[in-house]
Amino acid sequence: MFKRIDFISVAGLVLALGAILVGQILEGGHVGSLLHFTPVLIVIGGTMGAVMVQTRMPTFILGMKLMKWVFVPPLVPYSDIIKDIINWSLTARKYGILELDSRIDSVEDLFCRKGLQMVVDGAEPDRIRTDLGIEIAAYDEHMRQAAKIWEGAGGYAPTIGILGAVLGLIHVMENLSDPAKLGGGIAVAFVATIYGVGSANMIFLPVANKLKTIIARQVTLMEMTIEGLCSISNGDNPKNIEKKLEAYIV
Repeated sequence: MFKRIDFISVAGLVLALGAILVGQILEGGHVGSLLHFTPVLIVIGGTMGAVMVQTRMPTFILGMKLMKWVFVPPLVPYSDIIKDIINWSLTARKYGILELDSRIDSVEDLFCRKGLQMVVDGAEPDRIRTDLGIEIAAYDEHMRQAAKIWEGAGGYAPTIGILGAVLGLIHVMENLSDPAKLGGGIAVAFVATIYGVGSANMIFLPVANKLKTIIARQVTLMEMTIEGLCSISNGDNPKNIEKKLEAYIV
């Protein structure tokens, strides 16, 4: 499930881009001088190509899909999970753990459903922690590898931007016989550097870090779920379980 738009991400991007454009105008420059298709093609195309070389295609595709999380992040329902676990705990203490079997089909989250099934099947807490812990580690690694494509893009983009500037300067050098074209040609050449450094520090690296934060929150939710299910298996007091799980919420 997804919550509403994360306005701080939108505001941050608008502020970053707006500050640069306003600064350009205040310095007497023109916004149009920053708008050129060729530098965009070189930086974005070159950067994405470099990232694709280092990444498996499924990981690359997943990383691109995760981009939407920066602006419309997935819901991390800490409170809902705590409420469910406490209800299951109360049911288990009153009617026995086997009574929870009727609740399994109503659990939407597959991870939580598997854990609850293990509790009903009588699995020991250590077994629950081990089996579900392996799933958490695999999920965390899989998602972080996808998020790292944006970190990789942030590393390559400035260098690709410099490459674009050098290509532009080569073109300028080829037209030294026409001094009228030199100033404009050099200006266009360095636009590629702006795109490279700007995209890395205002888009690619921030996106990578935001995705890592979201993934970390999801992992925390899964760890909290394991703790709650193990507590039910141990027969702990529901109030103690609630206090223990609330410590995960930050």
